[in-house]
Amino acid sequence: MATISKSIQGGEFLIRDTEAQDIFIPEEFTEEQRMMAQACQDFIDTEIEPRVEEIDSMKNPDLVPSIFKKAGDLGLLGITVPEEYGGLGMSFNTSMLIADIIGAAGSFSTTYGAHTGIGTLPILYYGTEEQKQKYLPKLAVGEWAACYCLTEPDAGSDANSGKTKATLSADGKHYLINGQKMWISNAGFADLFIVFAKIEEDKNLTAFIVEKTFGGITMNEEEKKLGIKGSSTRQVFFNDCPVPVENMLSERGNGFKIAVNILNIGRVKLGAGVLGGVRGVTSLSIKYSTDRKQFGVSINTFGAIKSKLAEMATKIFATESLCYRAGQDIEDRMGALAAEGLPDAEAKLKALEQFAIECAIAKVHGSEVLDYVVDQGVQIYGGMGYSADAPMERAYRDARISRIYEGTNEINRMLMVGMVLKRAMKGEINLFEPAMAVASELTSVPSFESIDASELFAVEKDILKKLKKVFLMVGGKAAMALQDRIEDEQEIMMNLADVMIEIYAAESAILRAEKIAMKNGEDSAKNQIAMAKIYLYEATDKIEAAAKEAIVSFAKGDEQKVLLMGLKRFTKPDFINVKELRRQVADYMIAQGKYPF
Repeated sequence: MATISKSIQGGEFLIRDTEAQDIFIPEEFTEEQRMMAQACQDFIDTEIEPRVEEIDSMKNPDLVPSIFKKAGDLGLLGITVPEEYGGLGMSFNTSMLIADIIGAAGSFSTTYGAHTGIGTLPILYYGTEEQKQKYLPKLAVGEWAACYCLTEPDAGSDANSGKTKATLSADGKHYLINGQKMWISNAGFADLFIVFAKIEEDKNLTAFIVEKTFGGITMNEEEKKLGIKGSSTRQVFFNDCPVPVENMLSERGNGFKIAVNILNIGRVKLGAGVLGGVRGVTSLSIKYSTDRKQFGVSINTFGAIKSKLAEMATKIFATESLCYRAGQDIEDRMGALAAEGLPDAEAKLKALEQFAIECAIAKVHGSEVLDYVVDQGVQIYGGMGYSADAPMERAYRDARISRIYEGTNEINRMLMVGMVLKRAMKGEINLFEPAMAVASELTSVPSFESIDASELFAVEKDILKKLKKVFLMVGGKAAMALQDRIEDEQEIMMNLADVMIEIYAAESAILRAEKIAMKNGEDSAKNQIAMAKIYLYEATDKIEAAAKEAIVSFAKGDEQKVLLMGLKRFTKPDFINVKELRRQVADYMIAQGKYPF
């Protein structure tokens, strides 16, 4: 675990070097955490896997609620709920690990995530002591199921524009809620609803804890969806639904802040939550490519197939690395803030807010790696990949929602860049001073300092430093040129986001591989080292393309030429033999018969 003195601030990875020993890697989970993960895997193997067809058909309305209750009996629904409220009181990164494993549960992972995340955490973090005592014990063991009612027909990404109203009753004892919510996961069997509504003409939403038995709640039939068919998704209507005034969550007008902060948790956990699924798809692809014969040999002997398998593994390795790095940074910040005297819930919320940038990166990177992996899985299966009789068809459909919920990837990209720029303007991140130094460097003679290439990752870390200069150069110049208009230039914002994402992912993969090598020796870590090098090689090309597109979008004349020359200087790759490295990684996985990292 990183020490508090070395604890990094959210977004500082862009301007600060991080040492391998200061990050957490998944290889460091304790025996207790691994036992909890195994219990979760056993639950999937016994309760989910044999029933995936039945779950997706939704013909038995009691099936998913009964599986949900069994998850509660095992403690899986109360991982981070404190023991005094009936939970297990485990760490934030442990909850990330469980989200990771449950990601292989298909539709049920949505059911699980909606309940344990956006359904339960608003009460845990914002509820009064009385509200926590009343509701958390029921939620932690699955006696009650929860859902989260924010989205409306005309209020999706712009959640604060919702029209649902809460009107105080004449006797002052209840709020009467009227409005419509849509895309509500778990609505079909939920006992408790976290509902966002506006009181009178308030600018911001207020949150309420609504029990199903309060009355005035009706629903449409289950939505017919492209994927995650076994999860309940309904429209919910509130018609003079009476909610006791003591069931207001937090303060009046604080609902939008609650929504934003809870979504930060959902985003980083969604990044981890794809991992169980992508590992499973990759392992199935390895097995199929071994069993499938063409031209008299297994198709996994073909270079094209090996390349696909290695690319799948490389992207998964990077997602794992960045998610657990971010998870531990969040946990360390929680501990530091609590040590400073902040109440537990406030410390957790401030830590999550601090790392909102990394939460958004995890969500975008994880969901796009998921889409990549399932697409390649279909391709490796060939014609069978398109058949509903093979597992790839369901995986392909189920994956697509991940780029939409918890904020679309487009929204998350713009959020992460907007947050970096706003923090820089407030002086919370010293971004402009390094950006000015890079601007000066563009007009100076390039230095030709020698690098000790014999030191593991010395070359790669030098490349990373230069890639960070790309963000500082392009982001700094774009901010100066566009000023207040930069957030209206969404294409440039998304270019900058892609640079940020690739820097964080590549650095996380390199630091993880380095730490494994430090512990086990370079030979034992040769495949992790290979994947880290492959990822950086590809990230360099992506960063160059995104930065070039941004530069020619806002700069002209001599300034454009200088920036493009600087970009060329800062994006010189290390010309490694990626073909051989991919073959090495693929051969190892084929020998193991699964994704083994």
